[in-house]
Amino acid sequence: MESTMQCVSLSLFRFDGVAARSWAFAMMGAARPSMARVPGLKFWKLCGSGTGEGFTPFPNTAVYAVLGVFESDSAAREATKTARAWRLFRSRASEDWTLFLRPISARGAWSGEAPFRIAEDSGDGPIAALTRATIKPSVAARFWQRVPDISEVIGSDPNVLFKIGIGEVPLLHQITFSVWPDAESMAQFARNGGPHSDAIRAVRTGAWFREELYARFRIVGEMGRWPGIDARLAPDPAPLEATT
Repeated sequence: MESTMQCVSLSLFRFDGVAARSWAFAMMGAARPSMARVPGLKFWKLCGSGTGEGFTPFPNTAVYAVLGVFESDSAAREATKTARAWRLFRSRASEDWTLFLRPISARGAWSGEAPFRIAEDSGDGPIAALTRATIKPSVAARFWQRVPDISEVIGSDPNVLFKIGIGEVPLLHQITFSVWPDAESMAQFARNGGPHSDAIRAVRTGAWFREELYARFRIVGEMGRWPGIDARLAPDPAPLEATT
């Protein structure tokens, strides 16, 4: 019997010039109706990004992201190539890059949902980590005071292959996404002391978040290019559908 695994896509788009960036900002609202009609798309978010390493409250008006959770790998690949929102973003962008991801662990909620359906982990290849939180307004200032130190630690880690901070609403919704060569290097970063561990302890003891989600993925494909990514992270195209 044939079965399909869920596939998550994260598409990044870079825009040059005031006109293109203004258009992309407007599309954060204008693209919503078409997203709801994409075949096989079960959950989606349109996001802006942060400046610097991306983990800041100050928006980067050049980079926007589209995250999609699809019922199958084939649906994800088809939509990111041909669906209206992705086509429009790509037509105006100077650079674009899409990662195809297979969820291997997840806990928590996003907008009241548990969007990721867990698949068996092959244990091979790069691994991606995503954290998402809704920050309580009363502690937002304290949260963002810690972020620059965390950003510096991530940026200086020799193992991290890619990192970006994105979000649905500035200041109150934060998503961090990073790519690591393997699970051990990612776990080592999480275990190390310093600002990252201090921030986690503060969050746990202070209940800073109204909602939080932590997820891990295997990278199973990619499309396009992005600055700073010197080599392919996964073979593409690849036979992603699974049979049982």
